[in-house]
This record gives sequence, structure tokens and C-alpha cells, in this order.
Amino acid sequence: MIPPIQQILIPREAIEAKVRDLAHAISAAYQGRDLVLIAILKGSIVFLVDLMKELDLDVEIGFFYLSSYQGQTSPQTQVRHFDIPFPVITGRDVLLVEDIFDTGASLAYAFGECQKHRPRSLKTCVFVVKQSKERAGLPAIDFRGFDIPDVFIVGYGMDYQEKYRQLPYIAIPRLP
Repeated sequence: MIPPIQQILIPREAIEAKVRDLAHAISAAYQGRDLVLIAILKGSIVFLVDLMKELDLDVEIGFFYLSSYQGQTSPQTQVRHFDIPFPVITGRDVLLVEDIFDTGASLAYAFGECQKHRPRSLKTCVFVVKQSKERAGLPAIDFRGFDIPDVFIVGYGMDYQEKYRQLPYIAIPRLP
């Protein structure tokens, strides 16, 4: 079931254009090098798939399965990490791929875990960044998609209680 939508914040066409722009910038930055894309699941899977199809690079993918929302509409500060196999990243170029920057807890956790493996380089790509969030002490966002207001959103991989990830746009839902 499609949720009642209060407002479509980012339409499908704008998403597609932004993914192409980000892929072009990433391809230029890593030209001639292999790149390991590490996606933070579950929300970033749709973005990861679209992004890697547009890259002009050889890539390997890996995943962190993290959760900081736990069924809520506001992020929690406690990050849960679920174990899944992880690629070897020591001495390699790594790009962390995240769907949304809200508190930054998931990105900071994944960044710290990757640093432990001593990659050659470690950068971040975040598709949606909520404005007015405190960023002191958090990893820099090297490749950034959209800046949005501090509102709860669904679609393009982002969910409400595990629903609405399939929406081809990003929207502010009208929730009960």
C-alpha cells in the first residue's frame, strides 16, 4: 500500500539526474582505480544499485547492516550492527554509501569500523542530508546529493516501519 503523501520532496527525475551527477564526480575522482563501495543497509541499497550502474569504474561492493531508527520516525542514538560478510579493504580505496544523514550515527560508526581496516582512502557519499544537523566530530560528506529540511521522509530506499522503500521518489508521508 502506498502511504498517504503529504508532499513529494524529490521527484524521480531529480533523483535520476542527481545520481548521474554523483556518479560522474565519483568516476572522475577515482579514475583508473578500483573502488570498494560499502553500503549501509537497508536504506542505501536502492541508491547503491543506481549509483554503481552509472559509474565508469571497476567496483566491488560490501555492506554494513546497521539500524538507528528501529521502527521509529526519529533516529535513535544507539546503532545496532548485524553481522554479514565484509570485503577486504586494507590498502584499498573505499567509498561509504549512505542514503540519509540525520544524526550521523550510522555513518560515523561505519566510518570508524572501516578505518580499523586501514584502507588507502576512505570517503563518504550521502544521498540526502538533513539540514540543521550538528556535524562536529562526524565524518565529512565528500559526495553529497540533496540537502533537505529536517523532516521524516520515505521512498527511494527509505522506509517507515519497513514499508515504502520501493517508491521511486522521496516524499514526506502523512503518518497516523
